[in-house]
Amino acid sequence: MRILKIYAESPNDRFIDEAVEVLRDGGIIIYPTDTLYALGCDALNNQAIERICKLKGLKSEKTNLSIICKDISQVAEYARFSNDDFKMMRGNLPGAFTFIFPALSKLPKAFKGRKTVGVRVPGNNIARLLVERLGNPILSSSVKCDDEDYGCEPELIAQCYDNGVELILDTGRSGSEPSTIVDCTGSEPEIIRQGKGELL
Repeated sequence: MRILKIYAESPNDRFIDEAVEVLRDGGIIIYPTDTLYALGCDALNNQAIERICKLKGLKSEKTNLSIICKDISQVAEYARFSNDDFKMMRGNLPGAFTFIFPALSKLPKAFKGRKTVGVRVPGNNIARLLVERLGNPILSSSVKCDDEDYGCEPELIAQCYDNGVELILDTGRSGSEPSTIVDCTGSEPEIIRQGKGELL
């Protein structure tokens, strides 16, 4: 595992490219978002998705999967939403939200049989840059450590996932509050987890 210290405001291009190469090769990275650090892989690579689920002790077919997109136009390639949903996203993204929408069939095998997908456009330059360079979304799942401190400190996160990931992008200590989850599959958007994001 490599740990690359990177600055969110002016990220090292070479480090971003190195992380993207890991993703393209089916590897797993840990990277910063605007909430918690997250495990990430190429969202179109089934084997990599299964690796993340196994790392977290999850069954992929029973787990709600979320993707990171670079902007709302990319969200539209993988999820179906209304004009009102679009206005809501435009008013709140980039930001600390996970919006749940009906999934489109462009998603890979790991999503088959699922009617929904969680989508994020985080207010974090590095996360969006990774997606932009990769050319498609990143499947994202927050790191999970037994101790909250471990989930905030990259060097401690590395101990939790020592043999499971190829690379960590370290921007220093993260916050401890997750994203706000908004279910947009009903007649009205419903907040099902209040986190960092305050919905406008």
